[in-house]
Amino acid sequence: MSNYTKITNFTTKDTLPSGNASKVVKGTEIDNEFTAIASAVATKADTAAPAFTGVPTAPTATAGTSTTQLATTAFATVAVQALYPVGSIYINASVSTNPATLLGFGTWTAFAAGRVMVGLDGSNAAFDVVEETGGAADAVVVSHTHTATSTSTVTDPGHFHASGWSTGGGGSSAYLKAQNASPEVNVQNTSTVTTGVTVATATTNATSGVSGTNANLQPYIVVYMWKRTA
Repeated sequence: MSNYTKITNFTTKDTLPSGNASKVVKGTEIDNEFTAIASAVATKADTAAPAFTGVPTAPTATAGTSTTQLATTAFATVAVQALYPVGSIYINASVSTNPATLLGFGTWTAFAAGRVMVGLDGSNAAFDVVEETGGAADAVVVSHTHTATSTSTVTDPGHFHASGWSTGGGGSSAYLKAQNASPEVNVQNTSTVTTGVTVATATTNATSGVSGTNANLQPYIVVYMWKRTA
């Protein structure tokens, strides 16, 4: 873009005495002035929908300005940096390029490889410190109990023994009664007693499960994550 610079000094011509040839304004001088004006005008932007070329500049607005003032690249950079202060997490589902290249500012490092994020919970010791880690992808068997439900009970009904004595053969003798023993004289049974043992058959409640490598994963989706460190 150029500015118009006057070539002919018309004021000086006016001070010259009459009859001086230089006092006369020549057609070529007028033509040169119009050419210079046209050249300068051609490099100026229109007020309506101008098409700028080169590297035009403009005053940079103060951060946070919300007006119709032009937003320079400096203003835009400050605004974007405000969205991603140090400690921010940048996520992209398809582009692995470091955000320092994509956004044009900051130092970024890959973050949380193989992990999901969870909000801070000061009331839970597992989640009460920023960037605290925990959990496992592999399934483990935790402490648990099983309950038994009785389906039937068998109780000892009790039993007795038989005993007796005989006077045959010229004397008395005591004996235990055998099945179909003879003679069966003076037979006496013992009192019926029980052992007090009760046997119950039972079934246990069981739930099938999965245990092993990568068997303890919540539903997830893999993305690129970066943390701004500076």
